[in-house]
Amino acid sequence: MRFIKFNDSQIDSFLFMELSDLAKTLSQNAELELEYAPYSYLNPTENKIYLTHFWDHRPEEDQRGGLKSDVYLHAYGHVFYSDRKETDKWIKQAVKLSVPSFAKQLFALLEAARVEAKIVQDRPGTGKYFARRTALYRRYFQSQLTIHLERNIAADALFNALYLKLTADSPLEVLPPLNEDFERMLPYLQRELESAYESRSTSETAGIALRISETAEEFLDKDMLNTYFFLPEHGYEEEDGARFADLKRVNKLDNDDELDVDRKEERDVHDQEMPTWHRETSKATDSFLQYDLEHGSKTDLMGNGLREGEDGDQAMGTVQGSARESAKNNYKDSDVQENRQDGSDRTGSLFGKENRFAFAVDKDPAVATPGELTLYSENKAAVSHYQKKLKQMIKKTLEHKKTSPRTNLHTGRLGRKLLRWLTDDNPRLFYKKQEPDMQIDAVFSLLVDCSASMHDKMEDTKLGITLFHEALKSVGVVHQVTGFWEDTNEASAASQPNYFHRVISFQGSLSKGAGPAIMQLNPEEDNRDGFAIRHMTRELTARYEKQKFLIVFSDGEPAAMDYEQKGIVDTHEAVIEARKRGIEVINIFLSNGDVAEAQVKTIQNIYGKYSIIVPNVSDLPDVLFPLLRKLLKKSIQSG
Repeated sequence: MRFIKFNDSQIDSFLFMELSDLAKTLSQNAELELEYAPYSYLNPTENKIYLTHFWDHRPEEDQRGGLKSDVYLHAYGHVFYSDRKETDKWIKQAVKLSVPSFAKQLFALLEAARVEAKIVQDRPGTGKYFARRTALYRRYFQSQLTIHLERNIAADALFNALYLKLTADSPLEVLPPLNEDFERMLPYLQRELESAYESRSTSETAGIALRISETAEEFLDKDMLNTYFFLPEHGYEEEDGARFADLKRVNKLDNDDELDVDRKEERDVHDQEMPTWHRETSKATDSFLQYDLEHGSKTDLMGNGLREGEDGDQAMGTVQGSARESAKNNYKDSDVQENRQDGSDRTGSLFGKENRFAFAVDKDPAVATPGELTLYSENKAAVSHYQKKLKQMIKKTLEHKKTSPRTNLHTGRLGRKLLRWLTDDNPRLFYKKQEPDMQIDAVFSLLVDCSASMHDKMEDTKLGITLFHEALKSVGVVHQVTGFWEDTNEASAASQPNYFHRVISFQGSLSKGAGPAIMQLNPEEDNRDGFAIRHMTRELTARYEKQKFLIVFSDGEPAAMDYEQKGIVDTHEAVIEARKRGIEVINIFLSNGDVAEAQVKTIQNIYGKYSIIVPNVSDLPDVLFPLLRKLLKKSIQSG
């Protein structure tokens, strides 16, 4: 399992989640996402805000203030006060200048200044964040101005000077000496800059940026080398819908010939429209392969020569639903059977938008080998004293609950304390003996991270899981043990198989032979924790027991295909969703040595106070015993 790092520093996951919630609230867009990037900007096409690394490696107060100012600027200011079409028009105009990078960055700076004033006017509390933002940027641009003047990088030096002039507290502020050309045009540029604060729209800002840029390009031989403020090119005017020209073929076929169609030829033709069919095929019959779309011959078919789909068509394979046993191959004697639940598990609404391409693959345990039986017997013997102590404690607790009478009742047997007949208006003088009940109304699901980083912890983890299993089995509590991982080799941007190796199932957890399959858990690939937790939540929700516990064994942060930046937030949301459904989610964080403070903070950000840190995984049974005792006692008392 890999820890998420950006520019050699770990993300404060709690701060990231806080910023994400802030952005969604300000923009009134629940689908808006955050990501870290070299530059800060809003990308409306992707529905994302990028937060800049500029704030990294700074004091916590500066970092927090800078990141919040990014969110306020883009999620509120640019969403509600910037005209996206005017921005696009400016980008097209700027690329025609000899200094397009200077022009675009200048516009981004001036528009941010205009929008910032609007934000502070609407939300005065944001003023302190923008003040800190400006102070940090001014310090940076002052150093950059000195460097670029020394190296004679004219465009960058001019931009640095313009920023300092724009954000100066006093119009009398003196800049370092510039070259003669800069000094000559600076008064004019300063007047234009001052009008930026009076700008009432994006189009007016673009006009100011154009006048400054046209003046500057007369004195600049080269464009800017550095990028300080990024202005993405989106083509906003096309966002409202695809143009008809985009729907037409613009590239010619490799063959510019036409295919003669034999009208007497027997074909299976239907009037039903099929989107996957294309008229420019190499044959006037059945094929609709991609190769034929690009390299085939033309026909005069006008859309009525369609082919009916069949079960075997790969293009329609996703419609067929979950995988089924083949009629030609018998897998009943296979050691491991896998059930791919493609159809049901690809729904983004059920498992979160970050998991919309993930799907579950159930893996059943193989028959235990003699070696696995031996290893399990050794583990069972090692934890037997814990298991016996726990069983005795549970037995005494249940007996006590069974014999303890319920008092202060209106009906039942008359008690000995009769004074309340005289002192109370509505006396409760009766009691009843408890009905015998030796059942614990609880169910446990153990979710075990089988990522590659567990290679040095898996054996000790199996010992702890053995304790859980034997203890729960001895007191008749139904449970399951599932290892999970994502297959890196099979994963792609549109398909991410997540395996669930059920070494102990709910149905067989109390059977005599259950247990040795635990030894089949092994370190595998990546881990998509949010998806796995949601998958287990759905299964636990369907259970009838009153108390439901989900115990997650892991050794780090989530890490999977297109999941590293978003995995922490997605896992946190999955935990919250499970708890809302009445499932208690507890994390067991495994380590082989001292745990870094940043790691502890990240895990606690995901699971809250319900996370147990185990610095030495060999001590796992000593940690699990009191946890299990506490949870079982809680189940008995609430029953």
